[in-house]
Amino acid sequence: MALAAALLAATAGLSSSATATATATASASTVSSSSHTSDTVAGGANAAGHGRVSGRARVVYRYSPHDDIRFSVDAKAAPFSRPVNGLPHGMPTDARGTVTISHWSPEKKQGRRAEASVDCLVTGGDSATLSAVVTKSEDPEEIGERLGFSVKNGGPGKGRFGSSWAVSNVDVVDGHATSPHVGTCMAPAPFASVIKGGFKVAHAELPPLPAE
Repeated sequence: MALAAALLAATAGLSSSATATATATASASTVSSSSHTSDTVAGGANAAGHGRVSGRARVVYRYSPHDDIRFSVDAKAAPFSRPVNGLPHGMPTDARGTVTISHWSPEKKQGRRAEASVDCLVTGGDSATLSAVVTKSEDPEEIGERLGFSVKNGGPGKGRFGSSWAVSNVDVVDGHATSPHVGTCMAPAPFASVIKGGFKVAHAELPPLPAE
């Protein structure tokens, strides 16, 4: 979908990219903060040595404040586990897991949902960025698209979440706005506040490089 249409949809109440990357139920049952206490505790170092992000939450998007937008994340670092041509060992930020998102517009009485497979995760204290490739979507054209996400540890009033669409990832080519490909772990700062539920970020330093 054209970028202009995507941004228009976002400000009208249903971001096209965001809505196309959604998957917890579109009708969205309430995620109570009390049921996710373990996901809203302060972030800290991961004793296992691998960074991790977990939790689920409803967030508020400034330009569609009445929409029901929810993310769930279960991502764990898996360093040097995705070798490709040119990177025979993979990357220190390789990761595994799943991101699911739902976006319901009460004004339009419609929603979209999808699921994505995590391929990158990097943590920094109580914050993290990750990326995931869409594996399930109501729009077949979005299968295989990489999306970026950012997370700040915490629940309502503290936790935050961001994504690589609606407010970022714009390029200008020959005077026209375009939406370029999202690279691994590329996401803006977490611009949306958590209002229900929460996320836990377990920080870990980057691992040593593998032996040649």
